[in-house]
Formats: sequence, structure tokens, C-alpha cells
Amino acid sequence: MLGIKSRKQLMAQYEPMADYGFLGPDSVSWKVWGHPTSYVLGFVRAVTIEHFDPNLAAAVIQSGGVKYRPATRYGRTLRYFGLQLFGGAEQTCKAADVLVKVHSKAIGHDPVTGGTYDANDGGSQLWIHVTAWHSILKCYEMFGPGKLTEDEENRFWAEMKEVAKLQTIDPELVPTSREAVHRYFEEWRPRLAASEGAQDMIKFILPIDVALPVDAAAWQKAALKPAIFLLTKAVIATYPKYMRDMAGIHQSRLTDAAVRLPVKAMHSFLNSNLNVRLLFMNFIAPQAVPVAAPAILGIKPLSEKVWEVREAQQHFGFDIPAEAHKEFRAKQYERVFEKGEKPSDEGLEESQAHIGAMDVHNAAKVG
Repeated sequence: MLGIKSRKQLMAQYEPMADYGFLGPDSVSWKVWGHPTSYVLGFVRAVTIEHFDPNLAAAVIQSGGVKYRPATRYGRTLRYFGLQLFGGAEQTCKAADVLVKVHSKAIGHDPVTGGTYDANDGGSQLWIHVTAWHSILKCYEMFGPGKLTEDEENRFWAEMKEVAKLQTIDPELVPTSREAVHRYFEEWRPRLAASEGAQDMIKFILPIDVALPVDAAAWQKAALKPAIFLLTKAVIATYPKYMRDMAGIHQSRLTDAAVRLPVKAMHSFLNSNLNVRLLFMNFIAPQAVPVAAPAILGIKPLSEKVWEVREAQQHFGFDIPAEAHKEFRAKQYERVFEKGEKPSDEGLEESQAHIGAMDVHNAAKVG
């Protein structure tokens, strides 16, 4: 069939990673995060639920990035998660280091709590981290192959704890079992806020089509409408009742059940067809494909070493994230909280070479 490539032809299109990074092909995380249920379902579930943290909502709303460039924000975030899971150790450590500078810009006053927010706060980062990993697994279970074995799940949460070291998170606070993750969410419930801003952001993201490339043809958008409708309903089907109530979203249990089989079939097809799978990834998040494709296709890296995060940070000369760029972060604080000025964009500009371009017409360009 015209345009169909063999695995060997597809492999020839991508450069191998320098090494296996922090997890490698024997990890449970590669299996779960590498499944198509993570590309849209798991990711959208995570980034919508995250907004119930009032500090995160304030950072997102005040930066405006999600609303004025949702496609590149989507792609850059997927690329960064892809690096954490599948990237080489040095390039991932560099991206994580730069992200601390990017987050140094996301500071300000939180109108909901009356306090201040800082995207580099370890507690906020842990909320994002646990929400992402839990959402990816939740969607894998509901719309993918199903539940992991007990041993696999234990390994999955242990791997989540290891990867947390790439952020400003205290790894000792990372939950490492299903029960501990559930307790974590229950402990967070009193701190969550269904503010007008949070509800607005959730309802902006949920239709999912906001993340489509800005130059997508009209016929492509029209062709994707049925799938987008199903995916949106599927994401809502994963929310517990209290989160639906907080978001002001209503969907019947009948709808929850009705979308399950077609959405499972959709992801089963994507998982079984490499050509369609990579074509879809290139369409929705071209920044992430050079990182994820080698893992999906089984391209061996230049070295088969699997690093520990702290080992790699020390080896490649990076501070642990909680200690990184303290002087720069202090200057950002001074600009925002003492002088009432806007923070510097230095980290954001530098990040484009590592996480992806912010220019919506050159989304795939990464240095």
C-alpha cells in the first residue's frame, strides 16, 4: 500500500538516543507510557485535573501560554515527559535543568488563596508529577490493555519515584503504591479549589481540539471530530464524581460505559499499526516524536546504560533541581515581588533548544 513503511524503514528515519536514560526497555513505565492511551487521554486527564491546585491554576492563567499557544504548549509538555521516560540521560538532565529556569518565571500572587505561588515549589511539582503518572496508568487500565500485575505496579510506582528526582520534588514524599497514591489525593482534597479560573481552563482544554496544529487543514479537523468527541467523553469518564462536581461537568454513567469499547478499539488499532501511530504522533506533538519514536520502534541507543538520576546529574555536572539556579531565581523574585516588574524570559527562550519551539509554525524545531 502506498505510503506504508516497514519497521526497518521507519527506524531509519530516527537517530538513536545516547543511552537508555533512567528507565530502559525493561521498565514497566516504558510499556505504560509508550502505549497510545498516554498521548491524549492520559495527558489531557492530567493537565485538566492539575488545575484544581489553585497555585498551579494561577501560574497557568497569569502566564496565558495555554490559551494563546495551546498546540505548542501541548507539544512541549509531551516532549518533556517523553524525555523523562525515553530520552538519553544527559539531554534529559539538561532539559530538567532548563525547566527550573522556565518555572522561575511562573511566580506571582494567587488570587484564590491570597498567598503567592512558585512553579518550582516542591509540593506543586509533586502534585503535577503524581497526577500525571496516576492519570497515565488510569487511562492505560480503562482504555488500554488493563491492569498491571502486582509486581509490575510496584515497579511502576518505584520508577515514578526515581523520575521525580528530575524535578524540585523531595523524593521521600513520593507515594510508592496504589494505596499511597489514593491517600495522597485524599490529603490534597481540602487544598483543591474549583475556582472560576480553574473551571474555565478545564473547559477550554477538554474539547481537546484546541491542541491541534494551528495550520491543520479544515478537512483534517472535520475528520477528527468524531474521535475528539469520543476522547473528550472518555477523559471525563475517568474523573471521580467529586472532580466532576468541582469542574461543573455532568456526564451520565451510561455515557461513561458507552465510550469505553470504541475508545479501547481506537487505541488498540493505534498500538497495532506503527505507521498510523507515528503519523498521529507527528500530527499532534511533533516535538515529542524524535524522543519517543526510538523507544517505540526498538532502536538501540549508542550505549545501553541505564542511569540513576542523581548519578547522571552529578556525572554531567547538573545541580539537583531543588538547588539549581538559586541566584537566577532570587533575581526573578526581586523583579516580581519587590520591584513589581515582569519576570525575565531568559529561561523560556533557552528552553526552545531542548523542549521545543514556541513558534506555532515551527513546532517541531528543536536544537
